[in-house]
Amino acid sequence: MFMFVSKKRRNVFRKRSTIRACEAGFRELERFGYEFGPFGFAGTHVHLAANVPEKYSITNAITMLKKYSAIRVFHDKPNFLKLYPRRHFWSRYEHHQGFGADAAKAIAYIKSQPEHHNIQVIEDIIHG
Repeated sequence: MFMFVSKKRRNVFRKRSTIRACEAGFRELERFGYEFGPFGFAGTHVHLAANVPEKYSITNAITMLKKYSAIRVFHDKPNFLKLYPRRHFWSRYEHHQGFGADAAKAIAYIKSQPEHHNIQVIEDIIHG
């Protein structure tokens, strides 16, 4: 399980379009063998379950996760360059841990993030 915080703890994950862009960036790593479980977006941060291929160290995995998601967010949401002109989307803070025997509990916690932090996601994507 990983947890990343937006730079300056900005409340950037309130719109569905931003959440989708960030998740799509993470999912680009599936071509390198990453496997993803649920994502939990909570306004200023994201929790995610990821199975990282053995050939990547935790440090490399964190770098890749942050890099690919940030690139996708700036591509899909160009106005974010006003908030982050240097393209530093993520703070240096990160947290990672294994699931151990409490995998179900960890997954439930990830899925509960919007409710846990009382986040109302704005549905700004028009379904055609």
